[in-house]
Amino acid sequence: MEESEIVQNQESSLSLNDLMPPVFRVQLVREAGVKRAEISDAHDAVAVLRRYLEHEDREHFVTLMLDVKNQVIGIHTVSIGNLNSAIVSPREVFKAAILANAASIILGHNHPSGDTTPSPEDIQVTEILSQAGKLLQIDVLDHVIIGEDGAFCSLRRDGRMPRG
Repeated sequence: MEESEIVQNQESSLSLNDLMPPVFRVQLVREAGVKRAEISDAHDAVAVLRRYLEHEDREHFVTLMLDVKNQVIGIHTVSIGNLNSAIVSPREVFKAAILANAASIILGHNHPSGDTTPSPEDIQVTEILSQAGKLLQIDVLDHVIIGEDGAFCSLRRDGRMPRG
């Protein structure tokens, strides 16, 4: 028998029970003693987002991940773009939220120009992500745009969030 025939015979004798796929374990690890902010309105979300985004010179799209009591579990940078756009994918937005066991999220991004007026793309991505959140049972509570000198836009406050 040739060597290639021996290898082929060994492979064909393996059953599905013999094949073990990689096993993954996901566990949320929290740092002890870290005080978590509670978000009760757009101003609370802005305070957290501004601190995280205030010195960025390019557009950053982030999510605030919240527990059932609207306390911040964490913040996740989804995408870093250029001066006036960032690529946003529902898969990337919700990956961290799922891993963190988030009950809800708040979308946020900065406009380096300082103008907080939502673009048509901002409205469209909010609608898409809200629909994805419904499927995943993770509420999208708001989409906040951070500008200059304390300026911000809350799509929820301005009545521009998609209706459930």
